[in-house]
Amino acid sequence: MPGKTFMKWVLAVVSAALVSGGALAQNKPNVVILATGGTIAGAGADVANTATYQAAKVPVDKLVASVPQLSNVANVRGEQVFQIASESFRNDNLLTLGKRVSALVKQNDVDGVVITHGTDTAEETAYFLNLVVKTEKPIVVVAAMRPGTAMSADGVLNLYDAVVVAGAKDARGRGTFIVMNDEINSGRDAAKMINVRTDAFKSPWGPLGMVVEGRNYWFRKLDKRHTANSEFDVDKIDSLPLVEIAYASGNVNDTAYRAFAAAGAKAIIHAGTGNGSVSGTLVPVLQELRGKGIQIIRSSHVNAGGFVLRNGEQPDDKYDWIVAHDLNPQKARILATVALTATSDSKELQRIFMEY
Repeated sequence: MPGKTFMKWVLAVVSAALVSGGALAQNKPNVVILATGGTIAGAGADVANTATYQAAKVPVDKLVASVPQLSNVANVRGEQVFQIASESFRNDNLLTLGKRVSALVKQNDVDGVVITHGTDTAEETAYFLNLVVKTEKPIVVVAAMRPGTAMSADGVLNLYDAVVVAGAKDARGRGTFIVMNDEINSGRDAAKMINVRTDAFKSPWGPLGMVVEGRNYWFRKLDKRHTANSEFDVDKIDSLPLVEIAYASGNVNDTAYRAFAAAGAKAIIHAGTGNGSVSGTLVPVLQELRGKGIQIIRSSHVNAGGFVLRNGEQPDDKYDWIVAHDLNPQKARILATVALTATSDSKELQRIFMEY
């Protein structure tokens, strides 16, 4: 009898533990990790190789398995969407990824999505998703500056923090994020400022918040339109028009602008100095191209936050040009690419640049 009583007690304890474990699993958020490659999935020949390595080598299942603590904060599953270095991200990649994210956030059993990505174009992908995925669920782009094989590799904690944010109820409705180096930056604002440090991504207007030991701390919200409040929907976009960036400097000539026009660009982002300044020799060229129907969008290549004022440096009203507001050239390209799927009216395009 004592033996039977003991066995009943053991079975009861095990049963209670299983029920409790199941309840805990049900209470945890469900997060899908979409892997695209990049340094976070990279490998170097030696632990000292922090800048010399091969990107996009580690598949998503091994990436997830390398951070077992993820199971403490969410029910996680992974999908391998691409396995490429992010400098090779093209418009068709953006559309494929955007449509997959859009499909996932429509599912009741998905609370948030994490995209592992290379740092080179992470800011472009994050902003694209911020514009075209209509959801309040958190979408987090995460990357690393050092491969997982390096000393002090940053990808492990970055991925953990990204899952924390993606599964958090307090992250809903705030747009897309880039989560790295303990910071939660807006996918709209964040830009890669340096290529050899783990604090590579910064926003000129400051981070939205921080992640510390698995908890989010928020400081501000994004005032620009995004995600659920966007007029754009990736499910209704089948292709993206060609938009190119021409980089201006002293002694600039018109070669790039004319070449882009000849290649069929629907808009050219003028990455100007200062306030999106345009060299006197370029003004008639840009006027000519605008006369041919090509949108001219003045932006600034000032790293810490170029702020281009309409009619502030050139008579934009007179020339029918557009200003990129505070968007850097690469983000201006993303917005122009998306906006041109809806309108070619310059006044409407300028409205979009001010609202997004």
